Amino acid sequence: MNLDLRRLPSLDHLKGFVAAARHASFTKAGEALFLSQSAISRQVQALEAQLGAPLFRRSTRQLALTPQGEILYRAACTAFAGLAEAVEQIAAPRRPGLTVSTSIGFAALWLVPRLSLFQEEHPEIDVRLSAENRAVDLVVDDVDLAIRYCAPGDAPGGSAKLFDEALLPVIGPALRPLLPPTGGLDGATLGQLTLLAFTDATAHPWFDWNAWLKPLGLDAGQARGCLQFNHYDQCIAAAQAGQGIALGREPLIREQLADGRLLALAPARPVPQRAYYLLRGARAGQPAVAAFTDWLLRQTGRPAGQQ
Repeated sequence: MNLDLRRLPSLDHLKGFVAAARHASFTKAGEALFLSQSAISRQVQALEAQLGAPLFRRSTRQLALTPQGEILYRAACTAFAGLAEAVEQIAAPRRPGLTVSTSIGFAALWLVPRLSLFQEEHPEIDVRLSAENRAVDLVVDDVDLAIRYCAPGDAPGGSAKLFDEALLPVIGPALRPLLPPTGGLDGATLGQLTLLAFTDATAHPWFDWNAWLKPLGLDAGQARGCLQFNHYDQCIAAAQAGQGIALGREPLIREQLADGRLLALAPARPVPQRAYYLLRGARAGQPAVAAFTDWLLRQTGRPAGQQ
C-alpha cells in the first residue's frame, strides 16, 4: 500500500479529537489527557482546518459528531486499538499500578502524608493519585479506587465506610498565648482571632462559622476578621501558620492534633450528614488494587472485609 504519511493528521490532534468525541466535551477531554480545554479545542480546530470538514456540532451543552466526524472517529479508534495492541506485544512488562481518586483536601491532609507507608510495604506497585473536587465516574475516568465524601444514603452499594465526619475549632501553637487560662473558646478570645472560613459552606452548611458558634452563645461577628479559602487544605495550612482559627475535620487532622501542630479549642461535633467512603472500580480484584485497598482500610482502623 502506498501510504503518504505527510497527509495524515498529527497524532496529538487525533488523540485530542478522540477524547473529545468519547467524552462529548472539550473540558472532560482535557482532564483525561491532562491538557486545558482550550488546548483540546485548538487541536480539534487544527484537525478540522487540515481536513476541510467540520468534525463536531457545537452547542452550549454538549458536543456531537458530524457525519464526517463519525467516519474519522471510527477509523481513529480502530487505528489506536491496533497501535495499543502492537505496543502491548513489544513493550517491556509494566509494573503493576492503580489510580486513586480523591478530593484535594483529603489528598493533601490525609492520604499523601501516608503514601510512603504503602510504598514501604509494596515498592513494586505504582500509585497514580488524581486529586480533584468532583465526583469522578470510575468507569469513564478509568479509576480503580475513589474516596468520596457524601451522605450515608448516597454511598454506592459495595462501598466501605472509612470514617465519620466531625468538626472542631483549631488554632496553631503560635496563638496559644491568646487562650484563656482554662483553655477553650469564649467571646474575648474570639475577638482576638481571625476566622478561617472554607467557602464550601454554601453547599455544606456545617462549615458555616455561625452555625458552629451559635450553640456556644457566640457569633462570627465577634471575631477580629475573616479569611476565606476555596480549598480546605489551605484553610488548615493557614491555621497551622497561626493566621487564625479554623473548623478542623477531625478525621483528617488527627495527627496534627496529636503532635501539637494544631490545638483544639472545643470537643469535636459529629456531622451525621457526611462520611468518607471507599469506592471500588472494575479492577478491584487485581492484586495491586486489592493490596492498596487492604492497606487503606488498615490505615483507617477498619478490617479489610468490613463494609
